[in-house]
Amino acid sequence: MEQEKVILVGVETEETWKNFGESMQELKGLTKTAKGEVCFSLIQKRPQVDRQTIIGKGKLTELKNLVESYEADLVIFNHELTPRQSQTIGDFVAVPVIDRVQLILDIFALRARSKAGKLQVELAQLEYLLPRLVGQGKYLSRLGGGIGTRGPGETKLETDRRHIRNKITAIKRELKDVAAHRERTRQRRKNNRFQIGLIGYTNAGKSTIMNVLTEAKTYEQDELFATLDPLTKRWKLPEGFEVTLTDTVGFIQDLPTQLIDAFHSTLEESRDMDLLVHVVDASSPDRPQQEQTVLDLMKELDFDKTPILTVYNKADKIDTTQFVPTLFPNVLISAKSSRSKAELTAAVRLQLMEHLEPYNVSLKQSEGKLLAQLKSETLLVREEFLPETEKYLVKGFALPEASLIRRMEDELDR
Repeated sequence: MEQEKVILVGVETEETWKNFGESMQELKGLTKTAKGEVCFSLIQKRPQVDRQTIIGKGKLTELKNLVESYEADLVIFNHELTPRQSQTIGDFVAVPVIDRVQLILDIFALRARSKAGKLQVELAQLEYLLPRLVGQGKYLSRLGGGIGTRGPGETKLETDRRHIRNKITAIKRELKDVAAHRERTRQRRKNNRFQIGLIGYTNAGKSTIMNVLTEAKTYEQDELFATLDPLTKRWKLPEGFEVTLTDTVGFIQDLPTQLIDAFHSTLEESRDMDLLVHVVDASSPDRPQQEQTVLDLMKELDFDKTPILTVYNKADKIDTTQFVPTLFPNVLISAKSSRSKAELTAAVRLQLMEHLEPYNVSLKQSEGKLLAQLKSETLLVREEFLPETEKYLVKGFALPEASLIRRMEDELDR
């Protein structure tokens, strides 16, 4: 499929000037991820956006001329457009006009692989498009689709609002069933197993770290939202302790509310974690803003009470002697280096020892099976054979509810 030529439009206002440059650069990256070719970026400075056209009549005429000059197929605004604004601008420039939200929804439609992921994206798209249907029929059904029309976009949505509302209700009902099934799976998976969740800004390197630690062979690429559906794998530490590692969708500035709502059950994968590993791109010039975006979203999603280890990734792209971390506890690594697995494992191990409960038990020589079980179900830090008692003294750390430890301690008390 031939790349669509896209013109980006952004307005720097008194409210947005701090992060405007980063936001426009991010919009360019999002467009590239959606298989679009940016041929021009129209930038404007004004105290506040124009209520009717975002950029005002003069700039709108300039935009129309740019569309004709570059033979652009699409215009993407770095602002959420109201239905009226979208229709007014689209009618004037005579090409489809979408906003940042619709672009992100489109990328999610490209990335969704699981049934739940596809349902969540479709729900978000339908809820977003429902009030924006008037006047968009000629664009939503255009030959070959294109950016902003993936997922349910290619059907003539404007013809039947009632059908769309019924579809939204049906998807919500189906998602409830999916969420219930996922919750049952999560409870079975937990079963006294320590759970670690990977979170972070999109393109920080979560999937790369997942592959380094677990050999999961999950898709990793230098692009925004390279992976979307949550993936859980077992990770065995050198001592034998088995934990689960879950990679979830990356965060981004101005993540659409529709997506946060639709992906609630997916994001809940991270809420039940025992430890969150916050992956940060140490080389990003906008690192502080990206960190804050993730922290704010974590607070909004009630993740902020879970212990967090910050992993500053991509150390190979910076001068490490000049690097000053802002979040603690942390570790600085390059996921591409051969040392990364050992460095990250050591940092996680320290966090495990801090958040698990210590235990001491003694085992008879004949209880080798129990010893093997302790090695896989707890973080075993010392194993010593005492000749005088002919027993093994075992020290380690375990989840408070670890039934194996509770049972063994009860036997010792008796």
